[in-house]
Amino acid sequence: MAITKSAKKAIRQSARRRIQNLVYKNKMKSLIKEIGVLVSAKKNAEAKKLLPNLYKALDKAAKVGVIKKNTAGRRKSRITKLIERK
Repeated sequence: MAITKSAKKAIRQSARRRIQNLVYKNKMKSLIKEIGVLVSAKKNAEAKKLLPNLYKALDKAAKVGVIKKNTAGRRKSRITKLIERK
């Protein structure tokens, strides 16, 4: 357990940040999963409609540091390619 005042504050900060990071991560993961389900069900038109929301979620997660910029770009590229291919 933290003893110093600054260590206690660091624990509070990391707890707040963890909750916020999970919000970004869960939004990203749920959209990716939803698009994957739509693509496997051959509903590419509906999956394409979700792409802007996914791009927004990935860019926001990269901006705040939840994922790296190149990771966001790679995921956007792979999802787009998956939708276009089928």
